[in-house]
Amino acid sequence: MDVKLLAVAAALTVVIYTPPSQAKPISLVERCYCRSTVNNLPKGYIRELRFIHTPNCPFQVIAKLKSNKEVCVNPEIRWLQQYLKNAINKMKKSKKAN
Repeated sequence: MDVKLLAVAAALTVVIYTPPSQAKPISLVERCYCRSTVNNLPKGYIRELRFIHTPNCPFQVIAKLKSNKEVCVNPEIRWLQQYLKNAINKMKKSKKAN
């Protein structure tokens, strides 16, 4: 009986005095935000675009719609590719001007 009580007391001591971990579990760290993408989304429905690139996931594009819904957009859509090219060219021109 005393051995069981001692084991429980030791286990509680370890749990109480162990500092909490600040790291997220691996399954949450490596999970991609976009698991599926929309292939046909008109530009007029979009309020804003957000771009995410992490080491574990491919380039992801999240569109916030005018209805406040967020959807993942296929980055290979033609109008999105053109938008990205224009944004890159604009950035290059502004760097040259400075």
